[in-house]
Amino acid sequence: MAEINISQAEADSLIAVHKKTLSDISLPIQGEGVQIKVVSHDKKEEFIVDISRGTIKLQKSKEQLRAREVVILLRLDIESSPHRNPDGTEISGSHLHIYKENLGDRFAIEIPRDKFTNTGNLIKTVEEFLRYCNIDVPKIQGSI
Repeated sequence: MAEINISQAEADSLIAVHKKTLSDISLPIQGEGVQIKVVSHDKKEEFIVDISRGTIKLQKSKEQLRAREVVILLRLDIESSPHRNPDGTEISGSHLHIYKENLGDRFAIEIPRDKFTNTGNLIKTVEEFLRYCNIDVPKIQGSI
């Protein structure tokens, strides 16, 4: 995916804007992913939420919010490999990537446990990720 650099103020504004999905969500099966179209309530901005699941680790998943098709604003990596930030700090296991100007999605923090309360439950994690992204939570159907 090509990377486009936007200002930090613009990224923060895109994260903060109130959004809604254009349909309910059906979660992907193991090893697959889905893309969900999202729009700001004022219909001025379009977004994509990607949800993918690992093939070996049952709890492994990735949820991300993209703007302008290619700008990753937020990415939640559950049960993932450790991540090393550009400043050399290492985040082990599950973590949250947050857009940083000139760094894109290469910066991550520990998961805020007050916002993500049960990362072992994919439906709950997706609901909490959507809320974190300021997206109205639609009906979410789990996979078999």
